[in-house]
Amino acid sequence: MAAKHRSTAQRFERFNQSWFFRWFVNNKVTAGLINILLVLIVIFVFTKVSGIFTPLGKVFNILLPPVLLAGVLYYLMEPPVSFMQRKWHIPRVVSTLLFFVLILGLVIWGLVSLIPQIQNQVGQFLAAFPGYWDSTEKWVNSMLQDSRFSQVTAEIEKALKNVSNSWMATAQSIASATLLNVGGAVGTITTVVMTIVTAPFLLFFMLKDPAGFQSAIVKVAPPRWQDHLRHILTEISDSISNYIRGQLTVAFWVGVMFAIGYTVVGQRYALTLALLAGLLNLIPYLGSFLAMIPSVLVAAMTSPQMILWVLIVFAVEQTVEQRVVSPLVVGSKMDMHPVTTLLVLLGAGGLYGLPGVLFGIPVYAIFKIIWIRIWHWFIQSSPLYAEPAQLPMPPDTSSSAAADATAAASSDAASAQSTEATAASAASAADDRESNHS
Repeated sequence: MAAKHRSTAQRFERFNQSWFFRWFVNNKVTAGLINILLVLIVIFVFTKVSGIFTPLGKVFNILLPPVLLAGVLYYLMEPPVSFMQRKWHIPRVVSTLLFFVLILGLVIWGLVSLIPQIQNQVGQFLAAFPGYWDSTEKWVNSMLQDSRFSQVTAEIEKALKNVSNSWMATAQSIASATLLNVGGAVGTITTVVMTIVTAPFLLFFMLKDPAGFQSAIVKVAPPRWQDHLRHILTEISDSISNYIRGQLTVAFWVGVMFAIGYTVVGQRYALTLALLAGLLNLIPYLGSFLAMIPSVLVAAMTSPQMILWVLIVFAVEQTVEQRVVSPLVVGSKMDMHPVTTLLVLLGAGGLYGLPGVLFGIPVYAIFKIIWIRIWHWFIQSSPLYAEPAQLPMPPDTSSSAAADATAAASSDAASAQSTEATAASAASAADDRESNHS
């Protein structure tokens, strides 16, 4: 039996010393690649059975709009509700109902006063657009008759013809799709109605017990992870809250400034263009430029002097926004580099369109917070980031000489003490001999 155990131990020892064990079994790189391969295999299997999750996707698409609307309104209403509870001791239910009444009043005022004006301006623009397009074509043709543009005349005429044809085709396709896709239109209207009806109930319970949702998620996690999960959820909530409040506050004041400026200079469709500018300003960095394009086009259809006035209004608005509004709205800062923001907007917009542009940055912020937490945990637990060993410092010549002098002095003192001890012992022995002799 002992011989069998020794042979087995020898085989394991030979296996541990083999190249296969060193390069494949006991190799961190190989283990990491195998884990990556397993993850990819799991993802591949899920893609093959994706039909199982189709009902879940439909349910998610139904629940997402009211949850998003309730979440946005929650981050706007939670600070004043908490302030009223903390400062004036008003119950959260009462303050929530007061804000509901205020929002309902604002919605009714918008439906009565703003919506008819915007509808009237949009109708005027659509009625006047053919005349604007004809005048633009005449202006371009008059410019093309100049001999200086003879080399590009054919290309510009071809481009104008293509634009006209594409607009006509787009209008016809939209009309036919509107007539044929009645079921899709009914579904969209149903989704909008359900969102408007369901979101207030979700918002009420979120404002009534703001910590309930977070506590429910934390309780599901293991006890040793609950503190970390609570910190992560709090950080995510604060980041989303700052972004939503900042963007909506800046967009509101941008719309107000453009409405005042366009009304003062006499720009056509001032209210509609101001509302469009406020909505486009929800897109970071690119919204202001996109808001200037339709206003400049409308001004160009009016007069060259109006273009100058519109540019002045835009310059004043940008100055006030960058110097006054944005510095006061601290929540609009997401601690993101402008290049990162533009890349996120381009990628999310290319994948998901307008929803990707609007929600790409908050989703990126959520994944960034989670990744930073995971990365910190990996740094603390991985031996790759352990502190390097402290190497011994080379000896100093002056300190060595001082140490040698100290050692020599100690040796001399020890020798003197031993000599004194020898002399004392010799004197004591002589005294003993004299006493014995006497």
